[in-house]
Amino acid sequence: MLFKKLCVVVMLFLFTMSLSYAGQDDIVDFTLKDLSGKTHKLSDYRGKWVVVNYWATWCPPCLEEIPDLSDFHDKHKDKDAVVLGVNNEELPITKLTDFAESYLVSYPILPAPRDASADYMLGPVPALPTTYIVSPAGRVMARNVGPLTGEMIESFMKTACKDKTVEAC
Repeated sequence: MLFKKLCVVVMLFLFTMSLSYAGQDDIVDFTLKDLSGKTHKLSDYRGKWVVVNYWATWCPPCLEEIPDLSDFHDKHKDKDAVVLGVNNEELPITKLTDFAESYLVSYPILPAPRDASADYMLGPVPALPTTYIVSPAGRVMARNVGPLTGEMIESFMKTACKDKTVEAC
């Protein structure tokens, strides 16, 4: 138990360190379809934080964070934040849908385009999982490489709003 708490503290520290990446001046956007064919535009979520998680089904750390990202999404989706999971592998939609159902993923899963277009990328994805946090105004505020928790995201949101580093908090 102590080891687990220590790991969370270390991860929170590392996440906070990587969050200093922050602050693009440009407003970002992309458009992707989810597993049921519904279109999701990043700009449709203006006014909320958007957690964009790049992941794959074969990635153990990605699978580890799914329950916590689902809990975070469920807790915040009707208030101030959403999670969008961008799947970075070539899987048939039926297999990806079965996977999402078996893992009880509650947030939208957006399969990455099969073409060479990188329009859906908010920045570099050096490893999976990589997560970007987009401000309510549509600016990339942070990037985390590796797994993260809802608690880490909430802490970042709270700090960013408290420090007035984000408009529209």
